[in-house]
Amino acid sequence: MRHAIVGAGNIGSAVARAFARAGLPVELSAARGVAAVAPLARELGPSVTAVDVTDALLADVVVLATPFEAVRALVEQVPDWEQRIVVDATNAVDYTDFSPADLGGRPSSDLVAEWAVNARVVKAFGHLWAKVLARDPADGQGGRRVAFLSGNSPEANRTVGELVDQLGFEPIDLGRNDAGGLLQSFGGPLTTRSFISQPIGGPSPAEMDLLDP
Repeated sequence: MRHAIVGAGNIGSAVARAFARAGLPVELSAARGVAAVAPLARELGPSVTAVDVTDALLADVVVLATPFEAVRALVEQVPDWEQRIVVDATNAVDYTDFSPADLGGRPSSDLVAEWAVNARVVKAFGHLWAKVLARDPADGQGGRRVAFLSGNSPEANRTVGELVDQLGFEPIDLGRNDAGGLLQSFGGPLTTRSFISQPIGGPSPAEMDLLDP
């Protein structure tokens, strides 16, 4: 399966580092062009390849790590996503006061799904601070950092959950976007919360430790 990241800022770079750490191939792109992301790709190693955005948008799983306000124009470059998976790692922010953008109570990922015609959209990677997301998800005690995901397609959620697991995180599926998506969207109760799952023999997952980011 072909994976790509669009956006090489803090979140996009952190996700790319996770792919590199796991040795999984990924294509990295940004609006600034291939030359702008090539140095980071070289730094991260052979599993990360710098590509043009138009190429990245053709991957089986496309991680969106751009500003939310850039998403619509980006995904509408593809007339029909043909059921490919879009991972929404963006956050809808009102930058005048750094509050959640007013989306009429709707989860941002549902708007992404309207704009990305015939895509299966899964919300993931956006609830953690970028500096936390970039860290090795293993805690050294056998536990793993939790990565929440949500989406309206159970099959797509499973696929992204498997990817999250391969990247070393503990995937927790929160269900549909109108429920779980709101929990982990910017301003939701899970925003910036960093949890570590416990190994077998330790506390149960329901007793996860809350860590300072």
